[in-house]
Amino acid sequence: MFKVDDFVQSKTGGPKMLVQRVEGDTLWCARIDDPIKREIEVKADTVNLYHEDGDFGVC
Repeated sequence: MFKVDDFVQSKTGGPKMLVQRVEGDTLWCARIDDPIKREIEVKADTVNLYHEDGDFGVC
């Protein structure tokens, strides 16, 4: 469903994240506002593809 270089956002809101690795149903993402690009482990069923409506990301 998700692939490397997709932008995602938590279904409950939050920052835009870039998918760096995909391992089964686990995504390793980095917040785009993090200059160090620390990896965050998230479950694929907790995020949606990111899209914007005006200036805001929409879950």
